[in-house]
Amino acid sequence: MSRVSSHQPPIHIIGVNGRADRLPPHLQTLLAQADLLVGGRRHLADAPTPHAERLPIGNNIAQVVDAVRAAWTQGRRVVVLASGDPLCYGIGATLRRFFPAEALRIHPAPSAFQLAFAALGEPWHDAALLSAHARPLADVVAQALVAPKAAILTDPVQTPAVVARALLDAGMPPDAPAAVCENLALPDERIWRGTLAAAAQTDFAPLNVFVVWQPAPPRSPEPPGIPDHLFATDARQITKREIRLLVLAELRVRPGEVVWDIGAGSGAVSIELACAVPSARCFAVERRAHMFAHLCTNLNRFPAPNVHAVLGEAPDACADWPAPHAVFIGGSGGRLAEILAAVRARLRPGGRLVCTLATLDNLYHVRRVLPTARWYQVQINHGVPIGASERLRAENPIWIVCYQHEEQP
Repeated sequence: MSRVSSHQPPIHIIGVNGRADRLPPHLQTLLAQADLLVGGRRHLADAPTPHAERLPIGNNIAQVVDAVRAAWTQGRRVVVLASGDPLCYGIGATLRRFFPAEALRIHPAPSAFQLAFAALGEPWHDAALLSAHARPLADVVAQALVAPKAAILTDPVQTPAVVARALLDAGMPPDAPAAVCENLALPDERIWRGTLAAAAQTDFAPLNVFVVWQPAPPRSPEPPGIPDHLFATDARQITKREIRLLVLAELRVRPGEVVWDIGAGSGAVSIELACAVPSARCFAVERRAHMFAHLCTNLNRFPAPNVHAVLGEAPDACADWPAPHAVFIGGSGGRLAEILAAVRARLRPGGRLVCTLATLDNLYHVRRVLPTARWYQVQINHGVPIGASERLRAENPIWIVCYQHEEQP
């Protein structure tokens, strides 16, 4: 990060709503004194600085940072124009990663979120403020699903219609109230109100904020531990409740993370995880059609829109999934070595892999591939009645193998 010296003027980052030539006088003075003026083409076109060197912001952030650093280091006066609040999903947040706070002077205007909620007359202290601009849409959807209301910045690719369809696919009701606030603070400002289903079929101006409300209170995280008998399955083919609790503890899934469940069976682990961490994204694969049918039945019994279940065989079925933060392998179908190799190749730095194994052969194979993994055996005994007394009924012993992918240096 660049260091500040006494001869260097600060980098002024000015938030603009509307036209840059209508800023307050003290900001107009900063514009007039600029040696380097950086901003979007719309803002630069309105800025009355005929003598300043101009650099438009597009898909050239590295060039922008280098140019700002060079000018600032030389003691030139740099002004950056941004929409609304530069520190709210804006260029100010980007520049802060490369320059110390004391090098920056932020002059914020109301953010697009503030303008949108003001136009709607809607309190926003409880809103999720999200951006789909050049970001994974699935991450936005996961956070919107668990918020009472969400305001989403869109872009020309991930438009309100695209975002709305993704929310519908994730299980948000079609009649969820929605609004799109177009061209805020500009003469052609327009507010559209309707439903999520209607938004999915409507085109909007490129400059907009998409707002959606949950028609019912968002689902709160539920503690894991669903009784085994509530799951549809075949002949006790299920990761038992006590083992599931240990697996979830070892996976350590955080909000917004991606999880793979390989050999999902009846889906008990995926469903427990999805209910406990509603904003996580869980991808589950099961190769046996009859068990996949049970998985679908259980997803109806325990709604978990953040579970994406497929009928197929790993690792082939996982090829298009996003890279995981955590992986659970409960069944391998005889392709354990291939699956482990595929998982290690895709697992994010610091990611966790947990395997449950019932045979010594599989334990041997996993330990050979993951020699640094931690492992232990679990033996569960349940108290059952016998006459007027009780005895212990032993479950089959299970080995649990836990591996953490090394962090990047």
